[in-house]
Amino acid sequence: MKIYRTEYPNPQFQRADWQSLNGEWDFGFKKAVPGFRFSADERAAVKIHERNRYPFTIHVPFCIESELSGIGYTGFVNMVWYRRKVNVRKGDKKVFLHIGAADYLTTVLVNSKPVGRHSGGYTSLGFDITDFVSDGENEIFILCEDSVKNPMVMRGKQSERKKSHGCDYTRTTGIWQSVYLEYVPQSYIKNFKIYPNVRNCSVTINADFEGVEDFSCNVLYKGRIVGTAEQKQACSDLIFEIKLSEKHLWEIGQGRLYDIKMTFGKDKVRSYFGLRNVRLDGFRFLINEKSIFQRLVLDQGFYKQGIYTAPDEKDFMHDIRISMDLGFNGARLHQKVFEPRFLYHCDKMGYIVWGEYANWGLDYSSPDGLAVFLSEWAQVLNRDFNHPSIIGWCPFNETWDYHGRRQYDALLSTVYDYTKSVDPTRPCIDTSGNFHVKTDIYDVHDYSYDTQTFKANYDRLVDENTLYEHVLIDHPGRQQYGGQPVFVSEYGGIKWETDSTVKSWGYGKDVKTPDEFAKRYCGLTKALISNQKMFGFCYTQLYDIEQEQNGLYTYERNKKFSDDIYRKIKTVNTIPAEIEEEKADTD
Repeated sequence: MKIYRTEYPNPQFQRADWQSLNGEWDFGFKKAVPGFRFSADERAAVKIHERNRYPFTIHVPFCIESELSGIGYTGFVNMVWYRRKVNVRKGDKKVFLHIGAADYLTTVLVNSKPVGRHSGGYTSLGFDITDFVSDGENEIFILCEDSVKNPMVMRGKQSERKKSHGCDYTRTTGIWQSVYLEYVPQSYIKNFKIYPNVRNCSVTINADFEGVEDFSCNVLYKGRIVGTAEQKQACSDLIFEIKLSEKHLWEIGQGRLYDIKMTFGKDKVRSYFGLRNVRLDGFRFLINEKSIFQRLVLDQGFYKQGIYTAPDEKDFMHDIRISMDLGFNGARLHQKVFEPRFLYHCDKMGYIVWGEYANWGLDYSSPDGLAVFLSEWAQVLNRDFNHPSIIGWCPFNETWDYHGRRQYDALLSTVYDYTKSVDPTRPCIDTSGNFHVKTDIYDVHDYSYDTQTFKANYDRLVDENTLYEHVLIDHPGRQQYGGQPVFVSEYGGIKWETDSTVKSWGYGKDVKTPDEFAKRYCGLTKALISNQKMFGFCYTQLYDIEQEQNGLYTYERNKKFSDDIYRKIKTVNTIPAEIEEEKADTD
């Protein structure tokens, strides 16, 4: 049997001594029932384990709904459970069990004993199972409980109806990222944050340790040591700066990553960073003090055979490459927390991205949503802080009122404040599209079809310093434009049907020919690039997903148009932007 996704899952925090647990697991599941409630504690997992019912085999890390799981059941599911015998090489080391992500409430038993629980379908899980395992064969049991209809569960783009519809797609239940063991010395590196400094050509690292040991750190560029640091008897919260003897900037299309090798006693960890900074300057978005027009495309991270899970690491590189081939320099990672391995390839290829959370499904009219959201979002900020490709955070997307109840504004403002306190190095958009409460950037979703009206509306931003967009007009008083930098973070979405077996969905349904498609795409895009106060756009979207057929490629990532049409798209995408020219004129 082929075992998928055997690469190390997190290149930002990599140890040599690890063991992949991807592959076949014994498996069972329970279809959804009315009135389902999450279990109060680990006893539910213990009872299911004791029943010893595993009628299926599943291929981890693929969800039950996917073809590659070997099951492909797409109905509603409340519970899934997994069991596997694992040979452990414990020795004198600690043993950690890692699950990249599992949706939603996950309980882990090791040798029939509960070791921990985790809430959240998009954040990483880690359990110290040292005291529960011994050398030789051990049993791991994992229970995942899920409900896309629970108002305190964030589902992202997973359909809350039985079938996919509109811009919601096949659900993901249970494990959907790699499972692995990691063997760690008794004293070890727990976490670290990396702060590059372009002006000083240095990097500051804030490291957290378990225990007290001698510490050393080497920074390398293409194998050459360009900076070092040492600390005798280091302990928690060590902050140190390393001057770099060579300066290589992380830029668009040029990752130029520095490698890091850290040693803490017997623990050895490899990581990397990019030497870059980002900041806002009036209406401009600066990367390394250069005005960069963000030519982004919406990427939702779905795969036909694996749903949320890419069948192969090469799929990540391919998605980035086909985007760059059309003149895009980055993506808005939409309604999903992408795998660290995807972000690693963005880092390597100099591909800028916005980090977002999968907030759809949450009742953001309720104050109770704050604790739920913040606990999960905090884990995202901690896991992904060091990625140079992430140039901004956007915790929410389109917080339309929940079943007629107005959004709880304190939810958005508190999450914004928390995000900025944890990471003051990046801008934060409180909610993409609407309804803005407290934000560094005023972004807009605009699926207007008429290119002349589209351009005229945003020309008013230049001529009158006024935004003329549908949320301000249709929902007066719900949000106010305060002169922030502007970003049209969703537009276009022009439907072009390629799969007649499904009832397709998309915007701009009146486009009849490829030439009409290209004319509309070019007209809308040029209107944004030529605007002196617009720092970026994000086109919807890179590829079709199931019935939503407004991608530039098919769901399989095949071409939808002729090479001539793609040349027109790339040509307009790469026109020099007015806001970049403005920077050149002031140098």
